[in-house]
Amino acid sequence: MSGGGRDGEGSGDSGGASAPGADWRPTALRAALVRRAEIAAAVRAFFAARGVLEVETPLIGAATTPELHLESLAVDLGGGAVGWLQTSPEFHMKRLLAAGSGPIFQLARVVRGGEAGRRHNREFTLLEWYRPGWDHHRLIGEVEALLEAVLGEGIGSAERLTYGEAFRRHAGVDPHRAPLAELDAAIARAGVAAPAFGPDDRDGRLHLLMALVVEPRLGPGVVALHDFPASQASLARVRPAAGGAPPLAERFEVYVGGVELANGFHELTDPAEQRRRFESDLACRRATGLPPVPLDHRLLAALGSGLPASAGVALGFDRLVMLATGAGSIDEVLAFPAERA
Repeated sequence: MSGGGRDGEGSGDSGGASAPGADWRPTALRAALVRRAEIAAAVRAFFAARGVLEVETPLIGAATTPELHLESLAVDLGGGAVGWLQTSPEFHMKRLLAAGSGPIFQLARVVRGGEAGRRHNREFTLLEWYRPGWDHHRLIGEVEALLEAVLGEGIGSAERLTYGEAFRRHAGVDPHRAPLAELDAAIARAGVAAPAFGPDDRDGRLHLLMALVVEPRLGPGVVALHDFPASQASLARVRPAAGGAPPLAERFEVYVGGVELANGFHELTDPAEQRRRFESDLACRRATGLPPVPLDHRLLAALGSGLPASAGVALGFDRLVMLATGAGSIDEVLAFPAERA
């Protein structure tokens, strides 16, 4: 609702050209900010009752993720020093886990360049938590419990589907085995304007089909997808091929009404494999002309010291508030989105 305000609340736009500073008002109504505060309190109560420790970690770090699809923003710290605004508290929280913190959660402010749209803002809040001794399937159950606690019992349990089942049902292809020509045909059937993919860019095709064909058909309730392609493992473990099944990433994503809400992993604990993945991402960044980022040696050292077997998940808190309030835009649940910051 980043247009006109209501009864003196929310946006102060009056149409037409505005003088500098005329857009000083928040885009969220007070009622939305009250509901946001209530949801934050409910989240904290949920984890307190379960013995999960709330933590805080730095917004500016010495390193950042090399992931290709996330734009990390550098900060000039003076004296030639450079820091990085964190796109997620994940690396710092894993260092806490390795140091023996036990189960932890955080409502973290994070920043990602290039994030803009109806459900995106450059600066936003992630609810992230980690459960030592759990796998990703057990953590899906806790995500369900949290949604019920915040959104009410009517939200229902998640429909659990493998990534392959979702693609076969909604796109008519097997994402793990279909030849690239078959993926291209599925894109064409959907009437999607596809970019010029590289000859071997399987994941690019799958990401496009997921975003424009599969995701909109998930729901209308809660859906949890799991068993992603190994090439999309990110920081999750990979389950080796077995019984005719391909190797699969032990990660999940939770959707509500076709909107992605959470992304979780059965966490990778092998420092050598994590280094290999980081270096592979850095090589891809160089090949595609993306700016280099420093390797997080402290995270790798923490993994080497012994990260406990864990499952972790990051949930978009602003999107959760949108669901709870029925907001159609993230601007309706933020006091000051990027364009008014």
